[in-house]
Amino acid sequence: MENTPTAAVTNPYGVGALVTNGDPLSHGVLILLAIMSFGSWYVILTKLWDQRKLKQSGKIAEKQFWTAPSVKDGIERLKKGDDYRQVAEEGVRAQSHHDGRLTDRIDLNEWITMSLQRSVNNASTRLQSGMGWLASVGSTAPFVGLFGTVVGIIRALVSIGLSGQPSIDKVAGPVGEALIMTAFGLIVAVPAVLGYNWLVSRNKLVLEGLRNFASDLHAYLIGGARVGGAENLAARPASASATSAPAAAAVGRK
Repeated sequence: MENTPTAAVTNPYGVGALVTNGDPLSHGVLILLAIMSFGSWYVILTKLWDQRKLKQSGKIAEKQFWTAPSVKDGIERLKKGDDYRQVAEEGVRAQSHHDGRLTDRIDLNEWITMSLQRSVNNASTRLQSGMGWLASVGSTAPFVGLFGTVVGIIRALVSIGLSGQPSIDKVAGPVGEALIMTAFGLIVAVPAVLGYNWLVSRNKLVLEGLRNFASDLHAYLIGGARVGGAENLAARPASASATSAPAAAAVGRK
């Protein structure tokens, strides 16, 4: 008995047909979803890279900054443009320039606190940039896909009505093709939502390390000792104020 060759059955209502035979509106929806997907993955990958850099900076600051003989030397050990270095420089700058009419009403403790908090907030803002894009894509991509589906179903029903042949193959094919838009919308939205929640939780962890560093630096600049551990910095900055000099001398005698 001879084996008769089986003809390959192509799907006339698949993704390829949608791209080839779609109208400008369906093409516009596909392009919009593609842009949203590309932007989401770009934000996710770049934020993961930024978080990795900040986490590594925290490890370097723990090993290099707090083992330096002075705050100035500790700052020089940190990379230029690094968030930890910017926080340290801002704290030392606030301590050295506690003068003028404004500071007459603000004590040194509050002045350094404000400066360090401002620097930490700047780092937090940079780290959270792009998160709004992920939130927007996660909430709107399903509706963009649903819009394409609704328009596709309307076109299919109009075509069926004009042809006068309401058979199952005439209905199922175009409707299934239109539902591909909804699937694309979900494919774009799910990674954006998951990525947003994951990055938010990771941001909290890496920013907590930066806040702890700022808190330890604040305690050292004010009281001459690091919070929660032995202090390795042997000298205070030359511009330290007179109010903190006795504490610094006490540290030097240890």
